[in-house]
Amino acid sequence: MKPFVKTVSIITPLDKVNVDTDQIIPKQFLKLIQKSGFGKFLFFNWRYDENEQLKPDFVLNDSKYSNSEILVAGDNFGCGSSREHAVWALQDYGFKVIIAPSFADIFFSNCFKNGILPISLEQSMVEKLQSVSTNVEVDLENQTIKFNDELVSFNIDPHKKKILLEGLDDIAQTNHYEEKISEFEKNSKIPSVL
Repeated sequence: MKPFVKTVSIITPLDKVNVDTDQIIPKQFLKLIQKSGFGKFLFFNWRYDENEQLKPDFVLNDSKYSNSEILVAGDNFGCGSSREHAVWALQDYGFKVIIAPSFADIFFSNCFKNGILPISLEQSMVEKLQSVSTNVEVDLENQTIKFNDELVSFNIDPHKKKILLEGLDDIAQTNHYEEKISEFEKNSKIPSVL
């Protein structure tokens, strides 16, 4: 997993609440066996019509947002099933930060496990950010969001902050305890199966 420290980007405003994981990545695209390749299917039913042509009225189809790394959405983002593919699709598309008033718990946790920074802010601040058309800086180390002449602080669990800053997925975190695990196995009274 790549470390995340800071990003500067325009915001993609997704003014929708209760965006569930099936809307983020529909079930028919869950057959891929790797974490990459899901970005082209992100918000598929909103981005494409029945002939798989881009819908001109959907925000992701507007070329001015094509390089955006920050998605700002409505309340309860990532609700629905616990599919980790939803986070993979957002990441593969290019998003590094998702800002919303609230997130579904499992989706929120999956973001950290895959290198995306989810930030919960008050509804009024989310609405303000959705109207910002200039670049926005999200600085994880200082826990700040800068835009225009404003500086907004956000809260984050210290452990989750550390794993993003250092780019530690679950396996990398476990490997930090390799010495202790080896010591435990050496002193364990459990007989080896080999």
